[in-house]
Amino acid sequence: MTSPATAAAPAPSGIRRIVGASLIGTTIEWYDFFLYGSAAALVFNTLFFPSADPLVGTLIAFITYAIGFAARPLGGIVFGHYGDKTGRKKLLVLSLLMMGGATFAMGLLPTYDTIGVWAPILLTVLRLVQGFALGGEWGGAVLIVSEHGGDRHRGFWASWPQAGAPGGNLLATGVLALLAAVQSESDFQAWGWRIPFLLSGLLVVIGLWIRVSVSESPVFLQAQAKAEAAAAAGAKEKAPVVEVFRRSWREVLSAIGTRFGENISYYILTSFLLVYVTVHLELPKSTALNAVLIGSAIHFVAIPLWGALSDRIGRRPVTLIGSAGMAVWAFVFFGLVDSKSFVVITFAVTAGLLLHGAMYGPQAAFISEMFDTEVRYSGASMGSQLASILAGALAPIIAVELLKDHGSSTPISIYLCAAAVVTTVTVAVTRETLGRDLSRNSRDEVPAAAAADR
Repeated sequence: MTSPATAAAPAPSGIRRIVGASLIGTTIEWYDFFLYGSAAALVFNTLFFPSADPLVGTLIAFITYAIGFAARPLGGIVFGHYGDKTGRKKLLVLSLLMMGGATFAMGLLPTYDTIGVWAPILLTVLRLVQGFALGGEWGGAVLIVSEHGGDRHRGFWASWPQAGAPGGNLLATGVLALLAAVQSESDFQAWGWRIPFLLSGLLVVIGLWIRVSVSESPVFLQAQAKAEAAAAAGAKEKAPVVEVFRRSWREVLSAIGTRFGENISYYILTSFLLVYVTVHLELPKSTALNAVLIGSAIHFVAIPLWGALSDRIGRRPVTLIGSAGMAVWAFVFFGLVDSKSFVVITFAVTAGLLLHGAMYGPQAAFISEMFDTEVRYSGASMGSQLASILAGALAPIIAVELLKDHGSSTPISIYLCAAAVVTTVTVAVTRETLGRDLSRNSRDEVPAAAAADR
């Protein structure tokens, strides 16, 4: 018997349009978010947080970088609540407007030399807006694709919004690398760094034009109709964020653990690498930027392939390939980077991002399938964004501090390995979700035997 989710799946051309809209939107939002991380490693440490010690200035810049992560769970709560109540599409449009507006404003900010302490304060406020917007973006983008598609190829289709992360990093790093190549160091520091931030304004207009054309998730509309019928019958409506912690707290913990090693490894391989190569190894910033550029291009292609593989062998096995592999690669990575060879550094970054892709590709489907429809936006957002505070927000800070204190990459490798082990253990004890019918929710009467099978 065909499941409702499968029956509601749009034609291939329809799902491709939906995937394309989500991919372009997430690419723009990640471009905005990652642009700050790259700028924090390259220019913000001197323009907004001047210090006699380059690593101290960079550390302070990364602390404000982490503040953006701190706002993400709040964004996840607010966007998740309204996304589960009113739909995925409206909140995705709002998140794109907030993110783009904050990034564009960063490009207009005066620096510390002009307005003193107000410069880092304003930068931090705008970073908070970025984090709040991104906290609501991820859940909505992956859910609107997951809920439009059927069960059979969900891993593949849902992995495309995930590819927006390397797509955005590729775009941000590419623009910075281009400017670094055609500008002198003094011009880049004086005004060239503003160009990528101001470019966000144009990108947001393009993203909005595409995103508003997407139809609402049929799975959500079905759940909304059931909720309205239940409310008409006198059932008391409950807040999704309360419900998700009341009856799905185990799934929230599973989502956090699944994201933990993936999140830390990504920011070590990309954002922290820029610091390590330019400050510790004293190589030109173009070396790190171009290595990340090449690695991100391959990463972009690999993520949907890992997602497709998860449709064949399951979400857990593919994720475990990435997390177990990263635990080992943590000790190989810095040894290769220390060679100071551009080719070897590029290989180290690319191989690491391929392993990261194995964790990241199936993740959208994996986490979406953990939650029922009426709390799915809240659950997926809270699980992923709480992980971002514990993992991604702290990763560059911890790595810089370890490098400053020890002058060696070995403690950083141990930290990265431990994070990958956390994800490996979490996924190993989490049940497989492949094939779950996303239209099922707590309002449906599910026989006990069927529920046990799931």
